[in-house]
Amino acid sequence: MGLITETNEQYYAGSQRFLAQTALAGQQFTATFDTALVLGSSSPLETAYALNNFKLYTAAPGVLTYTEYTNAFSLAGNVITITAAIPASTSIVIQLKRLDGGNYGNKDAVGQAVEDNYNSYAYIKLNDIINNFLVAYVGDGKLIPSVNRTDIIFHAKRCMQEFSYDTLQSTKSQELSIPPSLSVVIPQDYVNYVKASWIDALGVKRPIYPANNLTINPFSTPLQDNRGIPTQDNFGENLEGTSITEARWAKADDNIISGRLTPELFNNQYDAYGFNEIGREYGQRYGMDPQYAQSNGWFTINHREGLMSFSSDLAGALIVLEYISDGLAYDLDTNVPKMAEEAMYAYISHAVLASRINQPEYVVNRLKREKSAKLRNAKIRLSNIKLDQIIQVMRGQSKWIK
Repeated sequence: MGLITETNEQYYAGSQRFLAQTALAGQQFTATFDTALVLGSSSPLETAYALNNFKLYTAAPGVLTYTEYTNAFSLAGNVITITAAIPASTSIVIQLKRLDGGNYGNKDAVGQAVEDNYNSYAYIKLNDIINNFLVAYVGDGKLIPSVNRTDIIFHAKRCMQEFSYDTLQSTKSQELSIPPSLSVVIPQDYVNYVKASWIDALGVKRPIYPANNLTINPFSTPLQDNRGIPTQDNFGENLEGTSITEARWAKADDNIISGRLTPELFNNQYDAYGFNEIGREYGQRYGMDPQYAQSNGWFTINHREGLMSFSSDLAGALIVLEYISDGLAYDLDTNVPKMAEEAMYAYISHAVLASRINQPEYVVNRLKREKSAKLRNAKIRLSNIKLDQIIQVMRGQSKWIK
């Protein structure tokens, strides 16, 4: 039996159609989407209605116009039960919410349930990894005679976290605008940053560099008396003030730090003969430090306030923040690329046996080597290196430099 169970209409349009066979009340319709249906309320008058990830539409027999069905219905699993009687041969459509609103009801099913389902065949659920492991690796005559499911869940989650850092394609990104405060909140599922870039008028990424060697966001800023001793409040805790370092950095002139001489500054500094000290240095900044010789700005991580702060020249800029999560923050994150499935089984096998006493050392070492080999294979598969892209880049080697 094939693994694809959705029809093309279900996958691409996010809709599934049914035909009422009778006029009886309590008719049931079973959705077969890969995405589980979510029902907050069947009534648009209730706040919980916004939690639904689908809408229900009906059309009378022989009528091609669909209207949203707002009478009472219930959901159990993926089975919808319509409470009241509906005429026989009535067309019923379950429409998952999608960004463009779907194809029924004047495109009012706005959401993202359909788009979340796209590309789902490339992944396997973490829960399926756990079930498959219990079937294939646990039992009489198998590698692991017995193990609690909770142990498998723990090791599977730890595997997911470790793989997310440097193996799985778990990099996320957010498009943000930098406010006048020059700081944006770190994403809720943030673990570490990958890259920050500002987007120019052409939509091209311009890398923003960390300012670790330039400035710092102090973790504590205690208020001091005239002797330099921190002062305390009525509860005995140090009083905290605002950071002077951060205030100075927010007003810093980026051109002074980078050594960049702007055309405006150059043109404004000509003397009567067309030369002066600044003009002579234009394009000849031999003393600048290459690590600071860039005009894209800098960012810092403010762990005290949970913010990412940027240099003043980036105020109002559109940025994209790429960061790593641990793969467990949301249900959607627990999708495992099929190319790394075997590596996860090897990781869990080694983790289970290595944590037990009186295990033969040669078995544990064999599983450790197998885990490393399969992890290496997964990294190679997921690296997504394409030969034609390498060839395109290498064409630049034949360019003449004058």
